[in-house]
Amino acid sequence: MSGALALTTVVTAQPAVARTDQAELRRVMQRLTAQDGAVGAQALVTGRGERTAIAEGLGDVRTGTPMPRGGRFRIGSLTKPFVATVVLQLVGEGKVELDAPVERYLPGVVRGNGNDGREITVRNLLQHTTGLPDYLRLLSPQHFIEHRYEDHDPRELLQVALDHDRLFEPRSQWSYSNTNYILVAMIIERVTGRSHGEEIDRRIVRPLHLRDTSVPGDETGIGSGHARGYVRAGSELLDLTELNASMAFGGGDMISSAADVNRFLGALVRGRLLRPDQQREMMTTRPTGGSSGSEYGLGLQRFQLDGCEGEFWGHGGDMLGYTAKSGVTLDGRRQVTVMINLNPGGTQAQEDDQGRAVSAALCD
Repeated sequence: MSGALALTTVVTAQPAVARTDQAELRRVMQRLTAQDGAVGAQALVTGRGERTAIAEGLGDVRTGTPMPRGGRFRIGSLTKPFVATVVLQLVGEGKVELDAPVERYLPGVVRGNGNDGREITVRNLLQHTTGLPDYLRLLSPQHFIEHRYEDHDPRELLQVALDHDRLFEPRSQWSYSNTNYILVAMIIERVTGRSHGEEIDRRIVRPLHLRDTSVPGDETGIGSGHARGYVRAGSELLDLTELNASMAFGGGDMISSAADVNRFLGALVRGRLLRPDQQREMMTTRPTGGSSGSEYGLGLQRFQLDGCEGEFWGHGGDMLGYTAKSGVTLDGRRQVTVMINLNPGGTQAQEDDQGRAVSAALCD
């Protein structure tokens, strides 16, 4: 944030094999707050005998408190790899079929304006090849800001999308849609009798000992030790730390920390959470059509590194007040999460440098 207090904290352990280019990572992180307009930013790199934590800017504008090196935040669409992992575990247990129509699990739910659950499969939901409109693009951020403490019924959010024509025939194209993961979460509940939050807790959070990770439901707080989350409205910063995350049901409603997200992604890519057949399914990708050349699997995205040769697995996550990008090397041995406590209202330069920070951490 231009003119704001900037504080850099770096904590490292001796690397075992290769080390992060700390100088480059530090330069990019400083640029986020000094030039790009971010309020505060933090990065955590873990794995391969290394732990590097960097914090810049402010975690609380009102008090002037520096950005903490850790703490919980809303992870937005980084929820999707967690939800996809639960579904693929259910596939491995024979309780869900990837290529079964949505109609089998949610009869009559997806209907209208060319949207048809008999033509859309579970795989299509996980990979964003359904053609279902994204309800978040149909409702403005201002709508959710004004109704941030309200409980949002997932069927009502779903209906916002179904009231519009489908974008394309299923499987013919790729288009990111949060509507898909509302349906994925509903399938989890239909099959297991438990919410997606309960299944994430039972299948991922507890086995991996993720201390800061939860699906909060109607709880509006985040917990202690966190940075405040802000939205920029013109020249004003609005504090949106407290809200009801049901507005992002199934696809963006989780709270976590950089340490927990890193641990999860490392375990996922190293094959600790899925059977080999389901691991291959998750990592079978199709191009997104974006200029970056990224490809999307089942809840996990494959990106090109910026600044060196190679690729990595990862996902981004946007929620009111916070934006995060996480990545993990293809072997799962090094992980990074970069969080900024401003969303929406960031600049293109902020978004670009957040991606560069991820690459700087993963390039050897």
